[in-house]
Amino acid sequence: MKLPTVSPISPGSAVFLDRDGTLNLETGYVHDRAGWQWLPGAPQALARLHGFGYRLVVVSNQSGLARGLYGTADVDALHDYVNEDLAGRGAIIDAFYYCPHHPDFTGDCSCRKPKPGLLLRATEELGLDCKRSWMIGDKISDIRAGRAAGCRSILVRTGYGHRAEADMPAGLPVADDLRAAAELIIGTDFT
Repeated sequence: MKLPTVSPISPGSAVFLDRDGTLNLETGYVHDRAGWQWLPGAPQALARLHGFGYRLVVVSNQSGLARGLYGTADVDALHDYVNEDLAGRGAIIDAFYYCPHHPDFTGDCSCRKPKPGLLLRATEELGLDCKRSWMIGDKISDIRAGRAAGCRSILVRTGYGHRAEADMPAGLPVADDLRAAAELIIGTDFT
């Protein structure tokens, strides 16, 4: 008897991902394809998570917008390029959410990490379940945003992560890179 094919995870499960320093090389204010450099293994990790059934959602602080260094059209075009590149690698990012604010330029907001606004907005708009989802990032602000939204969170040592590791709350996982974080996620049972 052949068993029916079932996704290994529930339909509302997602992996929220910081962008700069987690997916791509942290070089400061990346806003176009010329500045985009995948971190080693990141596209393969995204394909693995996508293939396992996770929705992939980027949540990123983009203070360069508040500083007037580039516009939203630049960020949107970069995200289109990222998905075009991923399409040939067996993955797709389901949605990109970014905070265009910085307190020194635009005042306070509810979407700048470590606040969970981007994750909560994505959860509502995409029908996700934070309790069955993950947040991966290279800063403590990523971890705090994920935890505030109710996600399990993983710090990666790429980008700023090697410096942030000392400030990680006890008992939370740290992975060398996105590929190691993906394998940790895939090996975790929520039951």
